[in-house]
Amino acid sequence: MKAAVATSLAGPDGMEIVDLPEPVAGPGEVVVRVRAAALNFLDTLITRGKYQFKPDLPFSPSAEIAGEVIALGAGVEDLAVGQRVAGYIGWGGAREAVAVRAELLVPVPDAIPDCVAAGVSVTFGTAMYGLIDRGRMQPGETVAVLGAAGGAGLAAVEVAALAGARVIAVASTAEKLDLCRRHGAELLLDYRQYDLKNGLRELTAGAGPDIVYDCVGGEHAEAALRAIAWLGRFLVIGFASGTIPAIPLNLALLRNCDIAGVFWGEAAMRAPEAQRRNIARVFEWIAAGRMAPHTSQVYPLDAIADAIRQLDRRAATGKLVIEIA
Repeated sequence: MKAAVATSLAGPDGMEIVDLPEPVAGPGEVVVRVRAAALNFLDTLITRGKYQFKPDLPFSPSAEIAGEVIALGAGVEDLAVGQRVAGYIGWGGAREAVAVRAELLVPVPDAIPDCVAAGVSVTFGTAMYGLIDRGRMQPGETVAVLGAAGGAGLAAVEVAALAGARVIAVASTAEKLDLCRRHGAELLLDYRQYDLKNGLRELTAGAGPDIVYDCVGGEHAEAALRAIAWLGRFLVIGFASGTIPAIPLNLALLRNCDIAGVFWGEAAMRAPEAQRRNIARVFEWIAAGRMAPHTSQVYPLDAIADAIRQLDRRAATGKLVIEIA
């Protein structure tokens, strides 16, 4: 089978297309014929050895897949050969077939194409876990999403809006903000044109957002925290800016707010059944037409290095997907 593998920790320059033996399902596993594998910002990190998880070389990137089950391991009873599935697998998805723990997979409704289903687990899983489980979001609250046009940010915009929150999308261009508006954002803030702290306060009549969903980090984190509402929740999602901020903790005291880490990947592995419930709910929304995940671009497997470079440049909106014939 064909597979895209990182042969060195040089990011996209370390990627090669190789032939590997077909995988075999162990106990509690299934083999999935991969039809689509999605990429995330974490793929720019994991292929450089800078992510929380550091697989041994060589390995395939892509943490999420969609396809159909082609073999069952011993003890697997709730999935069947030929069934369409999707799920988060940590890494290893950029190949024609992969052995996966059955508990990590969610059945895919017929109405959802593979290229859409592949891009749901990480971004929408993070949004569901971050906003609902860690952020305790309630209808009517205001949620500010930093980096709102990226894959993780746009998923948070959609989930928050569908759950009845008022969403402030924070992004860097008018085009990105227009995309956020089309996906449910009520208020828009271009942080390159306006001061982030003052802009968030002005859009909330001085009260500040109840929740800040920060995919960016860097200098924007402190500015957003200074604007947060009394009893607010600041959700640490990631550091797309490339810089991990050093936050003055007196800000949390002065705003009487929570700063909550959202390590969704580890949470999904520790509690896979909760992750499956969240993704099944998102699939229901998509199949019913209540949510429309945005795929920025679809690449063939042998162009995966170009796709990772697109993420490196912060040029993608929504998800990048690798289609595997």
